[in-house]
Amino acid sequence: MTTTSQLSTRHILGIKYLTVDDIKLILETTKYFKEVINRPIKKVPSLRDVTIANLFFENSTRTRISFELAEKRLSADTINFSASASSVKKGETLLDTVNNILSMKVDMVVIRHPSPGAPTFLSNHIEANIINAGDGTHEHPSQALLDAFSIQDKIGSIKGKKIVIVGDILHSRVALSNIYCLKKLGADVKVCGPPTLIPKYISSLGVEVEYDIRKALEWCDVANVLRIQLERQDIKYFPSIREYSQYFGINKNLLNSLKSEVVIMHPGPINRGVEITSDVADSNQSIILQQVENGVAVRMALLFLLAAKR
Repeated sequence: MTTTSQLSTRHILGIKYLTVDDIKLILETTKYFKEVINRPIKKVPSLRDVTIANLFFENSTRTRISFELAEKRLSADTINFSASASSVKKGETLLDTVNNILSMKVDMVVIRHPSPGAPTFLSNHIEANIINAGDGTHEHPSQALLDAFSIQDKIGSIKGKKIVIVGDILHSRVALSNIYCLKKLGADVKVCGPPTLIPKYISSLGVEVEYDIRKALEWCDVANVLRIQLERQDIKYFPSIREYSQYFGINKNLLNSLKSEVVIMHPGPINRGVEITSDVADSNQSIILQQVENGVAVRMALLFLLAAKR
């Protein structure tokens, strides 16, 4: 059980800035909202009269839709902003864009931005509550929280569990947020991928590195498999997609050859046949669709708890 009923912060900028009690409170609150979204009537009036702006300066499907749905389920008023159809294309600054939106009396801002630190910058200049929906290669806190909730939902307490994060660790905000979150909750964490995609600072986070995918899977209870982010790579980090798949891809034959059953996760979007095959993604070992469902409940919890800090 948690020892607090309120978050220690006005913003969700990254898992790094949340206390263990904050994380436990969010996960506990998520349980309630998961029950809500599985009722025949899925809407509650918790955020009635609260206005939320969704500012997405990068493409997104799951995260954007998940936040929008969470806001609607909580009865909030929402404004959806897309950079590609805005005055940003005409040279307007981030701060001017946000201040113009806030002049419409917005209470909370959900922001995804390609620049690391953009949500923190905003939190220092505006009064609204900020939720970081992904900032460059820095953090993606709501994804880490839904991943933690999904693990807890599937196999119980995270403390002492062995979790490996596989793939493009270097460019992944999901990896960094997951490491912070899982370590704070007492998990043992390893990363696995090509040496060129493992950051040099990784050991300073209390994380071990494994370069052999079979050994990593033999060790773990849960494998969180990441997408190769080719759009963030300015040089070639491995010879070919085919070679990456051969050495680090997960297929059903590999899973079936292990001594124990491993839970498979993926934050999406999936490159089927690259990091995992379709028979793995669609197998009963996969909780990928449960992650998507839990994402709405986690984001409802975040919005609800932040509204109490207004």
